[in-house]
Amino acid sequence: MSARTLTCQVTEVENLNPDVFGVTLEGRAEAMQHAPGQYLELKLDDTTWVPFSIASFERGDGIIELHVQHWPERSNSVRLRELLKVANQLTLRLPSGECVLDLQSQRPLMLIAAGTGFSQMKAMVEAVLHEQPDRQVSLWWAAREHRDLYLEQLASHWAQTYSNVSFHAVTELPLEEPLAAGERISHQQGRIDDALKAADIAPHVHDVYLSGSPGMVYACLDVLESKGMPLERVFSDVFAYAPRAK
Repeated sequence: MSARTLTCQVTEVENLNPDVFGVTLEGRAEAMQHAPGQYLELKLDDTTWVPFSIASFERGDGIIELHVQHWPERSNSVRLRELLKVANQLTLRLPSGECVLDLQSQRPLMLIAAGTGFSQMKAMVEAVLHEQPDRQVSLWWAAREHRDLYLEQLASHWAQTYSNVSFHAVTELPLEEPLAAGERISHQQGRIDDALKAADIAPHVHDVYLSGSPGMVYACLDVLESKGMPLERVFSDVFAYAPRAK
């Protein structure tokens, strides 16, 4: 699927928490096509394109969701926030990225995300629930503090509603209040790599997708490899844009 450049409508901008906002875009259905796990690039000016994971699976309706982390200290983040206040159209380039969910595989999925890396995993979970409703999904979402789990209710809903989905929240700081009740919902305090290390998991039977900073991804990769995970079944965009030094 080759990348296309197009103009689309901004139909909604909503605060998901004080630091993350959701953006809904709409364009021609055929032009907005993408695979679960891919990302797009938003044009800020003639030389600046900013990548964002697509947070919704392909429904054929031309609608795409994004989760945007606002960093006041970063100029591109501020420019985008200001642009969304006044613009009702944006120029996109999509799709990009080779970290695409394999819907031909029947292996259980382990989806591991930090922060807004959840957006990429959201698209994958939605695709699985639509295309492979019996496939096992283990979703791990790491954040510094409770409020950073900005769509915690959605992740908990999946685990409460679908017997094949589990949700494991990992926060560095204590929870401000308990997570939603559910036998497939759990919480660990600490770093995500330490949580994986302590967990009773057998990653070698899974397909694993990782989304986060290079440091987080490679720390988790080391843990998974130590537990017997074949590296050819671990996927992340980080491997393309920040390959490990050999």
